[in-house]
Amino acid sequence: MQGKTVEIITIDGPVASGKGSVSAGVAKALGFHVLDSGSLYRLAALSCQREQVDPSDEKTVEAVALKLAPVFKDGRIYLQKEDVTEAIREESVGVMASKIATSKLLRKALFDLQRRFAQPPGLVADGRDMGSVVFPEAHLKIFLTASAESRAQRRFNQLKELGITSNINNLVSDLKERDKRDTERAVAPLKPAEGARVLDSSQLTLQQTIDKVLEWYHESRA
Repeated sequence: MQGKTVEIITIDGPVASGKGSVSAGVAKALGFHVLDSGSLYRLAALSCQREQVDPSDEKTVEAVALKLAPVFKDGRIYLQKEDVTEAIREESVGVMASKIATSKLLRKALFDLQRRFAQPPGLVADGRDMGSVVFPEAHLKIFLTASAESRAQRRFNQLKELGITSNINNLVSDLKERDKRDTERAVAPLKPAEGARVLDSSQLTLQQTIDKVLEWYHESRA
């Protein structure tokens, strides 16, 4: 459902910038729905995997995607009431996601799915092109960024909590390489959407970042 009654906040930005956590916090504070667009390809992949779909069969992959009705709530992801937050992070799902992500039919299906998330009273959508491509009419567009060093430290801490050993220098290097690829790619390069407010969270806590977005939101409605 689209229209003036639906307020939309988009939060785009580079990998590991904290888009998901900020979006969840803002949505909870406002009572809005939330869309984690980056998970949609993995959700489609998980469904294709479970239905034993050939990833090269674009029409069937599209049909599977069109049936998706995921729910994002309190930082968890549900598919047909099943919590699949961990399941979509499995390596085999990632491999399937990379195989089906090149399909134009799938991309169109997921674009339409993302648009359907715009329901009253409002939506907070995070991703890479939410403000520029999917919801160009958004009331507030945020481009959330942070230095590669601060993002690497956050990722390092997350992995440590999960019991995964990592190297901070390698993480910094990987993030910088990813940023370079994303900003220089020919199709939908990563950049702030027109009219977006850039928020550098390098020196901010998660709550401070959420509070800043909420402050800008209330300013936009004044």
